[in-house]
Amino acid sequence: MFVTEAAVVRDADVLRTAAANDIPVVVVTDRVAATLSETVTPQGVFAVVRPAPLDADSVLAGARLVAVLDRVNDPGNAGTAIRTADAAGADAVILTQGSVDPHNGKCIRASAGSVFAVPILSGLAPAAALELAGGGGARTTIATTVDAEDDLDALVDAGALAGPTSWVFGSEAHGLDPAVAAAADRRVRIPMYGSAESLNLATSVAVCLYASARAHRR
Repeated sequence: MFVTEAAVVRDADVLRTAAANDIPVVVVTDRVAATLSETVTPQGVFAVVRPAPLDADSVLAGARLVAVLDRVNDPGNAGTAIRTADAAGADAVILTQGSVDPHNGKCIRASAGSVFAVPILSGLAPAAALELAGGGGARTTIATTVDAEDDLDALVDAGALAGPTSWVFGSEAHGLDPAVAAAADRRVRIPMYGSAESLNLATSVAVCLYASARAHRR
């Protein structure tokens, strides 16, 4: 860990925890802190970490709600989507190849810490991601597209979201790849009642995952 002198005083409990776990702590000047930070006003605490490895089968065993982000490369969008999935009670988030690194600094900040709360599997080919998301038929995979044959409201009214579900979302810029959408069990559109042509990614994630979460809790 690298900390400024101000952080030594302010975050004494954090540093005591670090010392108890044999984590080296180096005190640096504000000037050095500014070069380490990606933000204009850094908090003065930095760490070099190695993400814990995750076993996909263990993470998805028994999962009832999963979000798949296909080629979502904007860190702000991905981080907000992860935060939304965490809030909705998703058991896991899967990012396919071509998506941003979930441990990108901007992605972490946009997630408000949810990258450390919900298991995230990344770097998977779309086909492999869908196979894991489906769990061999244990979960229904639902792709979100603007021209889908099914309407989200119709699925909710029919009670079709009561079972384990994996939702698949594309990037905000390009939408979901048609081949990925075709490989899902179902394709669903979010109804638009006003004049807007579409919703942003995080809002789409919230609408769909909360629809499943409500169905599960009933």
